[in-house]
Amino acid sequence: MQVGRYGQGVANPVYLDAASAEPLHPKARESLLAALDQGWADPAALHTSGRRARLLLDNAREVVADVLGCRPDEVSFSPGGPAAVHSGVLGTAAARSRVGGTVVHSAVEHSAVLHAASWLADRGGTSVSVGVDLTGRVDLPAFADAVSAGGVALACLQAANHEVATVQPVDEVAAVCRSLDVPLLMDASAAAGRVDLPRAWSVLAAGARAWGGPAGVGVLVVRKGVRWRDPMPSDERGFTDVPGALAAAAALQAVDAERAELAPRQHALIARIRDRVAATVPDVEVVGDAERRLPHLVTFSCLYVAGEALVTELDRQGFAVASGSACTASTLEPSHVLAAMGVTTHGNVRVSLTRDTSPDDVDRFLAVLPGIVADLRAKVEG
Repeated sequence: MQVGRYGQGVANPVYLDAASAEPLHPKARESLLAALDQGWADPAALHTSGRRARLLLDNAREVVADVLGCRPDEVSFSPGGPAAVHSGVLGTAAARSRVGGTVVHSAVEHSAVLHAASWLADRGGTSVSVGVDLTGRVDLPAFADAVSAGGVALACLQAANHEVATVQPVDEVAAVCRSLDVPLLMDASAAAGRVDLPRAWSVLAAGARAWGGPAGVGVLVVRKGVRWRDPMPSDERGFTDVPGALAAAAALQAVDAERAELAPRQHALIARIRDRVAATVPDVEVVGDAERRLPHLVTFSCLYVAGEALVTELDRQGFAVASGSACTASTLEPSHVLAAMGVTTHGNVRVSLTRDTSPDDVDRFLAVLPGIVADLRAKVEG
């Protein structure tokens, strides 16, 4: 089978969609290739090859635990980030069904959280969505009121938003939840390895491809003492992708180690994009918090232009960006995050930097963007 090369026909293509999938980190690739030779056996088996695979899986768990600030025996792996979220939400709700069937969450959670909450609501539970301000930050008093209403199985709040980069007040929400004995699930996919993570959560879920790990590997952490019941017929003993788990752990460890140098550089590049887009593109809205944000991501919306048209034309010029939700862009549905914020939902572009994005890459993008927007608007007007 012949596979086409990304950016074929374009000189020096630039990938600016790390929020959807960060390219595989070199450390992840190195660990993956080594583990393919050493960790291919069933880690539940008692023979030598199985015990070797189990040691590698345990090592991956220890590395993840060290970065996330938890115990190794609290960490398990799943087949992808959404699977980890679903397992976290449904498992916690199942274990606390006698308390109640309400799931409280922000309106800008990843769709995996929203789908799990909706699934429970369709089966007799209740899904309570709490609004956000114009920056995408959750309404803390409203969240506290919702959690205080009684019958709450769990609350869900992301560490930071995956579309507009705004960091959420997880510690404040966690304090409220703790006072009411309500477990808090934190989706850390967008933030892990990029910013300091809050530590007061009860359950954490994340997907490895967001930090340069392989696709198809998720992480679920359930704190000791938190009630959780596996909602699926099998648990981690059915997860046998030991090379994937080890690669995910290696990537997380590597990006966390690089963060002190990388985050300030990316923060400055995103600040440049925010400033230049606002100055050079008429009728544009740059969304999300300008300072309390992830370092590598920004979204802006251009009036009178379709987001998919912008993505297509930028791709022709050699720039891979995203439009709409990271998980609904292919369906051309409006972003539920932007809608909840009350900002423009059409004509939006999300730019997210990889670890290798250079200032020259950003300057090239900023140089072509105004002309592309103007040309697309002219076609609409014509």
